[in-house]
Amino acid sequence: MKKTFLTITLALVCAFSFAQVGNTQQPSIQLIRHATLVLNYNGQKILIDPMLSPKGAFGSIRGERQTPLVDLIIPIEDITKNLDLVLVTHTHIDHFDDAAKKALDKSIPLFNQPADKEYFKGTDFRNTTTVDNSIVWNGITITRTYAQHGTGKVLEQMGDASGFVFTAPGQPTIYLVGDAVWTEEIYQNIKKYQPDYIVVNSGGALMPNFDATPIIMDADQTMSLIQESGKAKVIGVHMDAVDHCLTTREVLKKKAKEYNIGSDKLLIPNDGETINL
Repeated sequence: MKKTFLTITLALVCAFSFAQVGNTQQPSIQLIRHATLVLNYNGQKILIDPMLSPKGAFGSIRGERQTPLVDLIIPIEDITKNLDLVLVTHTHIDHFDDAAKKALDKSIPLFNQPADKEYFKGTDFRNTTTVDNSIVWNGITITRTYAQHGTGKVLEQMGDASGFVFTAPGQPTIYLVGDAVWTEEIYQNIKKYQPDYIVVNSGGALMPNFDATPIIMDADQTMSLIQESGKAKVIGVHMDAVDHCLTTREVLKKKAKEYNIGSDKLLIPNDGETINL
């Protein structure tokens, strides 16, 4: 009788343990560098916008400093180990570079925006999916949003970019804004999706000959977003790694202090830092 009871108990414990696999991991975002993130979400490890080149590999965008400005502090093999998905918001070199193409398993599921569909057809990646609007993958709904990568003439040069919203039962809603300036459309997305976290590329990047026209949010535009962010915590990334990003972490922190915005509302991670969600 005791043996039978023990067998049943062990069976129930094992069944419960297996039921919890993939659901016990706390969701988190780790900033690797620049806009490269590892999102642990609904038990999945998702690599976003991998720029994996060593310091100085690209040269300079503004003719000032070699880019990337800093090395990776995490080994590439650790970044790419046990990945479930790669998500590329757009294919500018600081979001998807040759080092990433080389390092990533070519069979890994890779999601991309419609503007980059033909680009990925020309690569060795064998499991690419173009997200036109929304897709459900491993229990996660991933919805694409438009990211306006500048204004006026410089926008014509920058081309299309995208943001993405992640939702899943029992998980926080995350709005990855992407390479975008602050627009009415982003404001409407915040109202529509009511995110718990908003990841903002806050580097205030400027292209040569367009010094008055940021192509992504700067400190002032990030403050505008924060003021309309509702319940969401805002995570500022895309800083201190590419020479045309003039809004640094210190600049953003100083601006937040002027607006009396604390670290309970605006999180500015360092390279390698993980934020538990």
